[in-house]
Amino acid sequence: MKKYLFLCLFLCSIEKMIDGQPHDHEMHGMYGRHAMRREASGTSWVPDSSPPAGFHLLYEGWRLMFSGFSHFVMDIQRGKRGGEKIFDSNMIMFMTQKDFNQTTLAFRTMFSAEPFTVGKRGYPLLLQTGETADGKTPLIDRQHPHDLFDEIAAVFSYAPTDDSSFFLYMGLPGEPALGPPTYMMRFSSQYIPATPLGHHWMDSTHVSFGVVTAGLIHKNGKFEVSGFNGREPNQNREDIEKPKLDSYSFR
Repeated sequence: MKKYLFLCLFLCSIEKMIDGQPHDHEMHGMYGRHAMRREASGTSWVPDSSPPAGFHLLYEGWRLMFSGFSHFVMDIQRGKRGGEKIFDSNMIMFMTQKDFNQTTLAFRTMFSAEPFTVGKRGYPLLLQTGETADGKTPLIDRQHPHDLFDEIAAVFSYAPTDDSSFFLYMGLPGEPALGPPTYMMRFSSQYIPATPLGHHWMDSTHVSFGVVTAGLIHKNGKFEVSGFNGREPNQNREDIEKPKLDSYSFR
C-alpha cells in the first residue's frame, strides 16, 4: 500500500461542553429516567460517564438542547487512487422534550450542510466504499456527503417507575436498533473530521427513511425492536425519501 498523507486543519469546532452543573443530575433522558448523557444517536446508548455536550435551555417546561460541529478540512490522499480536496464537515442537532407526569414527549433532529460544503462526489478517502454519487456508479476510495436531513424523529415514553420505562420512536429519517451509535455520537471519534473506514459496515443504517422502534428499559437493561427501510439513502442528498418498512432488527 502506497503511503499517503491525510492533513486536517481544524479551523472551526462549534461545541460547548457542560459538565458538573448543579441541575445536570435532574435532567433525565427521553426514553426513561436514566441520565440524559447516556443517550446517543437514534435509541442507542453510550456510557453514563460520556461527557455531555451542547447548549441546554429550559423554556416553559420544555428542555431544549443544541449541539453541532463544523470542521474545515484539507484532505490530501497520496497515490494513483488518491486525490485532494478542501471541504467543510459539519452537523447540527436540536432536541427537545417535556414531561407530563409519568410520560415524556420528545423530538430529535439532525441536519448537515455537507451536500453544499462537500459536494455530490464527496471527498477522497482511500479504501472507503459505500453508496453512489449518480445512482449507478459505486463510490470507491471516496466518502459521500451526509444527507441534509439525517434525523427527524418523535419519541413517546412512559415511565411507571424510576427504574422502568416503555418507549416508541418514529423517524423519517431515523436510526433503527441496529449496531453501535453512529461515529459522530461516539466520544472516541467526535473530533475525527473524516468518516471512519468502518462507517458503512457499522453505521450503514444510521440514516434510514422510515423507522419505527419500540422498546422497554429496566434499570441498566434495554430491549428494543425496529421496523425500518433497509436501503441506504440515494444520491439526492437534499430530499426526504418515501418511507418503507422492509427490514427488521432487535437489540
